[in-house]
Amino acid sequence: MDRCEGIALPHSLIHGRTAGVPAECNGSKVLSKLTVLFEDPFWLGIYERETDGKYEVSRIIFGAEPKDYEVYAFLLENHSNFRFSPSIEAKKQQEKQVNPKRLKRSINKQLQESGFSSKAKQALKLQQEQNKTVRKSHSRLQKEEEEKRQFLLHQQKRKNKHRGH
Repeated sequence: MDRCEGIALPHSLIHGRTAGVPAECNGSKVLSKLTVLFEDPFWLGIYERETDGKYEVSRIIFGAEPKDYEVYAFLLENHSNFRFSPSIEAKKQQEKQVNPKRLKRSINKQLQESGFSSKAKQALKLQQEQNKTVRKSHSRLQKEEEEKRQFLLHQQKRKNKHRGH
């Protein structure tokens, strides 16, 4: 298995807040982050992951307000079914020792922020554009097939009329 797809999120997720967990897999660092927020009329989950300098994001629609244990169970059961956006190049961050007080302030600041990052929005927009082109081509093919069927049906009716049936 050359991809790390395990879930390592804590049991205590906070709605409208972000929970992120760094992990090691096959020698590469994996950072996954889940943000649960309310976007009228549904509760959404934005699941972001960063692996080997590649950033991917997936949008999850929960519907009614999910409980923490429901979110965790949902992630464990359905993680392999998530449709991630195309990879975006992520900036390599310098590994340096961070003062514990500064780290705590940074974590509290992230918890106070609501919404999700512009990088996630950009990745979701890219995924939406790709889905749109696929949907348009599929729709165009269906329309052409329907027009061809109608034309053949019309031709058959004219032929039957001409024969006097």
